[in-house]
Amino acid sequence: MNAPVPSTGKSGTLEIIAFRLHDQEFCVRTTTIREIRGWGVATPIPHAPADVLGVMNLRGTVIPIIDLANKLGMRSTEPNERSAIVVAEVHGTAIGLVVDRVSDILTIPESLLQPIPEISISSGMHYADGIIAQPDGMICFLNLERMFETLDTEKLIAA
Repeated sequence: MNAPVPSTGKSGTLEIIAFRLHDQEFCVRTTTIREIRGWGVATPIPHAPADVLGVMNLRGTVIPIIDLANKLGMRSTEPNERSAIVVAEVHGTAIGLVVDRVSDILTIPESLLQPIPEISISSGMHYADGIIAQPDGMICFLNLERMFETLDTEKLIAA
């Protein structure tokens, strides 16, 4: 079953931020992004899920830092000086997503968002709303609300 193509409500365009994880390009809506920070070490939390690197203090608020590659079923990211933390707001809560690097901020026609072919949909791909075909490659459009619908950050931070 294909996920419905997200609607933007404004003249058929999507505003996205694209980033890389290993050799793959992904993107999310810019409206979910609060800021982009350089890599900073997270404080580990005992017994946290494998995709949670720890927590970070963001101007007085403790936020979880997520290894997005691990969350997507890829090998974990090895953060370096080019890595970034994309701070997103999901279900009213700030979370930090570790990515290899931020590529671009784009406004694209909504018509470029295509459904993921049925044959390639795995259990992890229910996080994607579709694929954006670009002249230099494809970008997987992620849905953070679905990806983190079961994340309970209050329990995580209190652990």
